[in-house]
Amino acid sequence: MAAKKVLIVGIDPYIIDLSSPEFSAFPGLTAQKVEAGIKGAIQHLNEKGFDADLCWTDFGLSAASTLKDKLQQVQFDIVLIGAGIRVPGNNFMLFEQLINVIHTEAPQACICFNTNPADTVAAVERWT
Repeated sequence: MAAKKVLIVGIDPYIIDLSSPEFSAFPGLTAQKVEAGIKGAIQHLNEKGFDADLCWTDFGLSAASTLKDKLQQVQFDIVLIGAGIRVPGNNFMLFEQLINVIHTEAPQACICFNTNPADTVAAVERWT
């Protein structure tokens, strides 16, 4: 049986203002820690037999097209939208756009959510 293809979608941590109120619950959070956490989760998923990949987006209009392009390249079984997109209230429209891109471009894919990079593997495993 082929490995399930997993796409992790998140905002590039190097363009996020991690000092903003949305992230105040995570003192000491840095772009490097977010990147390491997500890349570590991808490595862990791949070690567990998944075929995991990453799609960094921005906050703007290009985020939806970036995700659309990625979903048109590969048929993913599971798409995880990171908490950095989903949780901050000011990302509501971005979150909605990305859900609709997934719905259109990957209707067969399960959609899941993490609360932070550390529970990414568990979020994916819920849908396998």
